[in-house]
Parts: sequence; structure tokens; C-alpha cells
Amino acid sequence: MSHALHAVYTPHLLSLHREPGGPALVTQHAMPDTRPFLHPLRAPDLAGELTEDAPGHHPWQHGLYVGLHHVNGLDYWSEQWAKHGRGYFHPRPLVAPRLEGRAAAWEVVTDWRDEKGGEVLVETQGWRLEDRGETYALDMNWTLRAIPDVAFGKHPYGGLFLRMPYRKERGGEALDSEGRLNAAAEQQRSKWVAVSLPIEGRDARGQERGDWCGVALLDHPANAEHPAPWRVDGQLGIAPSRCIAGEWKLPAGREAAARYRVLVFAGPAEPARIAREWDAFARS
Repeated sequence: MSHALHAVYTPHLLSLHREPGGPALVTQHAMPDTRPFLHPLRAPDLAGELTEDAPGHHPWQHGLYVGLHHVNGLDYWSEQWAKHGRGYFHPRPLVAPRLEGRAAAWEVVTDWRDEKGGEVLVETQGWRLEDRGETYALDMNWTLRAIPDVAFGKHPYGGLFLRMPYRKERGGEALDSEGRLNAAAEQQRSKWVAVSLPIEGRDARGQERGDWCGVALLDHPANAEHPAPWRVDGQLGIAPSRCIAGEWKLPAGREAAARYRVLVFAGPAEPARIAREWDAFARS
């Protein structure tokens, strides 16, 4: 493996590679007038894509992304507004990432607007990728700055959301920090949730779950409502969702911030390894 990451960059698309011309480990999308998102996240050994874009059961979901309901009464989740030609998300052009050996850092700044084009929020996603070889981690510093006073309503899901290529016939598991599986983790508070499942294009080589890979989302203890209540849906989509706990408000000019770590690994989830990762993240 190369000792340094390489970037292919435009104002609206960024991909990070271990080798020039090789497959991207992570790809950031920030196209004009659309929701920014990360897809695909590849397996640490590059064999298979661990995220899914616009699945048939939820076509408004895009790999790893942010969405919210009831933001001053507006829906920044389901993209129904896009049918009418009025996008709410307006990413600003990307700037070149900062590359430091096996690490890379970049920002995505997005204006959230209402149906008349008025500014509601400025969102900043600060990302840092650390490539560790057998695993990699994405740290996200998420900031929302209110333009007018903003009220966020209570809802069963919202926030940083992960969509993986779950297929019922192939199976998969969502496991939380308290040992709950799948539907038992829905709407429950936990430090982290990990989803692991079979990934197309991987060779199991006769090993049980040898074709599995996983992604864990870690909630930092400084975040509001930590340990977060979580969305775990019927296709194992997951999100740490402050909005489950109740409504909250952000006065004009003020900011709300949260930190998350995304750990990408091969094989099924190993609770002890993820717990150690959360401990290290919590101390950071």
C-alpha cells in the first residue's frame, strides 16, 4: 500500500485514492443545488462498495449524508421539494483537500434554503480520513449556524445517516454498544451502532461471513443528548438522532456542533474493537 493518499478534485467532486489511477477509497459529492453526500465508501481492501445511493426503497437516501425533518416546518429529509424544481441544499464549491500522508481533510459548506430561496442554515461538514490499512476512520465535525431563529421538531429519525446495500435474502446485522440487535436497537440510546452485512463482489473463501464488511457510527460524549437515541430502520439504515429526544431551538447567529466517527472494517462487527475505538474517540 502507498504511504500517502492521493486526491482527484473538482469544485463539486472529491475522491481519495491509495494509488494514482486506482479505485477511490472514499468519494465526496457536492453537486450544485443537491444534497452533499459520501458514496461509495469502499471496503478497506477495496473489494466492494459499502454504501448505497438512492435505493428503490428510499430513493432520497445517498450513502452517508445528513438530513432532518421539521426545520422551521420544512422537510430536509425526503427531497419531495426536488420534484418541484426547488432544491433546499446548495453546496458551495469545494476547496482542495489537505493531504498529510495517510490522512486527508476537507470541508463541505452548504446553504440550507427555504422554498422561496431564503437562507435558513449554513451547514459545515468538516471531514478527516485516516487510512489505517485494514480499517479506516472518517471523523466528522458537524456545525449548523442559524440565519433566522430555527426550531427543530421532534421526529423518529434524522441527522447523520448511513445507507448500506442491505438485501433481506442475504441478511445483515445492526449491533449497538449495549448489545442490542436490529429492531431492538431502534429508538434506543447507545454510544455507537455498527452495521455489517455481505458485500457484493467479495470472496468469502469458504469462511463463515468471509464476504461481510461493516461500518460503525460513533457518537462523541460532548454531543447534545449523548448517548444518542438511534434510528435503526428495517433495511439497517442507522442514524444518531437528537431529534428523537424532542424538539430544540437555535437562535439566529448561534451554532450547534456535533462530532462523529465513522469506522470502516472488514468482517462482522467486533464489539470489543469498536468499544476500544469509541474510548479513543471519546478522549480526543
